[in-house]
Amino acid sequence: MNYKIIRLADNPEIKKQAAQWFHEKWGIPLNAYAESMEECLNKRNPVPQWYIAIEKNRIIGGLGVIENDFHNRKDLTPNVCAVYTEKDKRCNGIAGALLNYVCTDMKDKGITTLYLITDHTSFYERYGWEFLCMVQGDGEPDMTRMYIHRY
Repeated sequence: MNYKIIRLADNPEIKKQAAQWFHEKWGIPLNAYAESMEECLNKRNPVPQWYIAIEKNRIIGGLGVIENDFHNRKDLTPNVCAVYTEKDKRCNGIAGALLNYVCTDMKDKGITTLYLITDHTSFYERYGWEFLCMVQGDGEPDMTRMYIHRY
């Protein structure tokens, strides 16, 4: 393993780089990431949080924890969001390591149930996630898969 997983809350100096990286991967406005990351750095609440897999100063993966990942089930919270691994680093266990890290970190913060939405099938099950239900994404015509992870 040539990378390390870091929490934005412990590494505020990477906020700008991380916000730009997530923006480029997901197309969500840069300021939305910057605002969420600033809220994370204020450390008032356990959510939001942001996590980065970094290798030699290059972000190779990341994810966040936010209240709601743009879906109609506001009661299913908090949500793991923006899970991404760089294409040249996939199939190396980075996403799984990030998922395990975030679940443990959130448990340490008193949050024992997490949710996420995805179009993937069979990927998240490898890491202890279970399919829960279908949800309606904001502005999406089709339903999306909702997963749950409990500690």
